[in-house]
Amino acid sequence: MSMPPGTISAALSNPDWTVAKNGAVFLLVLLWLATAYWTFKDARRRIEDPWLIGLAALIGLFPPFLGPIIYLFFRPPEYLQDVRERELEIKAMEERLAQLDQRCPVCRARVEPSYLVCPVCTTRLKQSCASCGQPLEALWQVCPYCAAAVPPVLPVLGDAPSTSSRSGRRTSATD
Repeated sequence: MSMPPGTISAALSNPDWTVAKNGAVFLLVLLWLATAYWTFKDARRRIEDPWLIGLAALIGLFPPFLGPIIYLFFRPPEYLQDVRERELEIKAMEERLAQLDQRCPVCRARVEPSYLVCPVCTTRLKQSCASCGQPLEALWQVCPYCAAAVPPVLPVLGDAPSTSSRSGRRTSATD
């Protein structure tokens, strides 16, 4: 019982069909491995824990073609790099706001960056340049306004009124 040459079994036994079938299977396996590799690479960019990265790679590998779709539902919404950049931006904004809202270290009154002395408690906040009189930051080694050398001075709050004179003022205010 031989099949006529035009039937399906004759077409499937054709060597050209076998090559096409093997090529299609190869491409399908290649696509499956590529989706699993994509899942692994994406997980590395979104997840810090190596165990979770391995789990995501396994989910991307098994079940074939369905694993990456499952991973898409449960992956973190943003890249680790974006999270780090956002945290740095927030930290920079907080530092800028802290500079805008400067306060006296003793009485916590608001002070301007140009103040040498706190107007409320008379605590010395900054030293002035001996040449031009501009306020200087504690770490500056040269005045940025007149280029005069700044002698190294340890920051002291000793210029503030002594505690005895403060307590004397307080007791006189309460008496």
